[in-house]
Amino acid sequence: MFRLFTTIAVIILVGLRVQAQDIPAPASDSTAVPAAVADTVARTQWYENGLIGKVYRYFKNSNKQRKKNFDISFIGGPHYSSEEGFGIGLAASGIYSAGGLQDTITPLSNITLKADATTGQMFKIGIEGYHIFVGDRYRLNYDVSFYSFKDKMWGIGYLENKADSSQNWYRRLQSEAKVDIVFQVSPNLFVGPKAEFAYINAHSFEKPWQLEGQSNRTFNTGVGITFLYDTRDIPTAATKGWNIRLDLIANPRFLANKYDFTKVELNASAYQQVWKGGVLAENLHSRHTWGNTPWGLMSTFGGSHTMRGYWEGRYRDKMATSVTVELRQHVWRRNGIAVWVGAGTVYPRFSALRLSHILPNAGIGYRWEFKKGVNVRLDVGFGRGEKSFNFSLNEAF
Repeated sequence: MFRLFTTIAVIILVGLRVQAQDIPAPASDSTAVPAAVADTVARTQWYENGLIGKVYRYFKNSNKQRKKNFDISFIGGPHYSSEEGFGIGLAASGIYSAGGLQDTITPLSNITLKADATTGQMFKIGIEGYHIFVGDRYRLNYDVSFYSFKDKMWGIGYLENKADSSQNWYRRLQSEAKVDIVFQVSPNLFVGPKAEFAYINAHSFEKPWQLEGQSNRTFNTGVGITFLYDTRDIPTAATKGWNIRLDLIANPRFLANKYDFTKVELNASAYQQVWKGGVLAENLHSRHTWGNTPWGLMSTFGGSHTMRGYWEGRYRDKMATSVTVELRQHVWRRNGIAVWVGAGTVYPRFSALRLSHILPNAGIGYRWEFKKGVNVRLDVGFGRGEKSFNFSLNEAF
């Protein structure tokens, strides 16, 4: 999760650009130009041709029409948070067509790379995206990440999670990979196999009893099937359509898993254009596990996708459900805003679901069109007694 690093950079670059535009142009007779004006013009030319000018033009042209099939752009810079300290983050977004630049039928594929490192000994690196084969007959979806950082845990279960006194610091090392390849069985409907891998190594718990006797180290491999129904016009920034994904995953003992459990995860989103530049997006995310689910792979919410505003992993149990309604409004040129409201909770089984345990969520965000169909988003989310800032590429759902 990146912080506010590009906000400062964009403000500085835009301010310098406006300032440069206000400088008077030199007279046609160079011999009549006063020395002060000539010096100002020279400094303006340095700006235009120097590093700052190149950076400005890079971001200015990043959303232009593709001139080559694989179009990749980079964004990054410094950031700071009270918990992670100072850091440097970098993100790259690439779009391409499996059929080449002249293929206007196959939807565009996308790849996103992220890396971040801080003085608080946090390190993250990851790659995610989807490859749509020619004619949209097959789709390959992937998400691979590695990170090491100082994390927080509040135990397992809603009653334990809501108490601030349950907070528990620990060090966490995690690697995970998710990949599926789905085949089109009818228009907009895809089915195919999926595999998941996760390795979690946690140590230095302040309250180790919160693991409820489970090992601090988890190594799990899961296999299953994915169902996908997708009618979105633009997968990374949809304005209309549906996207419904259902994953059925088993983590059996014969795959060398210490913990044997099954998982059913539903992620359903709908999009409607309500007026000019306005898109209403709704999301339902529900993740259910049965069996001996390890603490590190239990259902949670928070972070940059679901229930933004909550610390990712604070609320943890075998099952979690959340709903979000978000209004995305284009404002001016490449700028937009988003506001959302939502609710969610965690529970060990369906019979334990309680209305009094439902948590509220709301927030507001800024959107900047980094590339066509790829937005940079800066979100400020609020939960019950919590808030968080999130900076990322692409929409939350």
